[in-house]
Amino acid sequence: MKRQLLFVTALYSILCAACLFGSESAPIYGYRIVASFPHDPAAFTQGLLIFNGQLFESIGLYGHSALRRVDLTTGRIEQETRLPADCFGEGIAIWRDDIVQLTWREQRGLIYARTTLQPRASFTYSGEGWGITSDGTQWIISDGSAELRFFEPTTRREVRRVLVRDGEQKVMALNELEWVAGEVWANIWQQERIARIDPATGAVVGWLDLRGLRPLAARRNPDAVLNGIAYDAASGRLFVTGKYWPQVFEITLIPPPRS
Repeated sequence: MKRQLLFVTALYSILCAACLFGSESAPIYGYRIVASFPHDPAAFTQGLLIFNGQLFESIGLYGHSALRRVDLTTGRIEQETRLPADCFGEGIAIWRDDIVQLTWREQRGLIYARTTLQPRASFTYSGEGWGITSDGTQWIISDGSAELRFFEPTTRREVRRVLVRDGEQKVMALNELEWVAGEVWANIWQQERIARIDPATGAVVGWLDLRGLRPLAARRNPDAVLNGIAYDAASGRLFVTGKYWPQVFEITLIPPPRS
C-alpha cells in the first residue's frame, strides 16, 4: 500500500508546505460541495472516471483489486471484473471503446471493453504504475515521482516526459490523474490537494485545496486518503472521493480572491 513512501512523503509535505501554499505558489482554489453520493466504504479506491454518465472505479490491494461500473446515485456496484490475485490495481482511463487500467509494481497494463468490462488485451511498461489519463491522443501516466510520462497508445511506448514543478519546486508523489479542460489534474498522495498541471510544460497552474472534505468516518484510518478525480466533460461536473470514503462528492471550484 505504498507504505514505504509514507515517511518520505510526509517529510516532503512538511518541508514544502511553504512553497506550495506560499506567496510564490500557483493560485489556490477552494471548493463548494454541490452534492454527495454513496460510496463503498470498503473500496480501496485507486482510480475514478465518469463517461456518458457512467461511473467507473479501480479498486486496489492484492487479492482484492477490481474494475467496477458503479451507479453514481446509489453507489451500487453494477458490474465488476476482478484482477488476478498477484495484481494491484491502479489508475484507469477511457481510451476509445476501452478502459485502460494500470497495476502498481507488476509493470502490466490491462485493457477492457468499456461496455462489458471484459479483458481484451494487455501491455507492459517500465517502472511503477500509479495514475493514468488521456488527452484524446496520448496516455499520460504517473509513477509516484514528479514526472508525467506520455505514451503513444498504438505502440504503447513512452514518447516523452515532463517534470512537474510549482515555480522552482518539484511536485512529488503524483498519483491519480484526470484530464480536465486541457489540464492534467493530479492527486498528490497523502495530501489533501490536487495539482492543476500544464501538460506541455509540467508547470502547476493552480492548486485545489480540499482540506476539510475528508469524511469524519474516514479520518481515523491513515490509509483513507483523498484519491479519485472524475470529470464529466459533457456537463462540466467534477467528482472526487478517497480510499475507504463512504461518499463521492460533486464539487465546484471557488476561485482565489483577487489581490
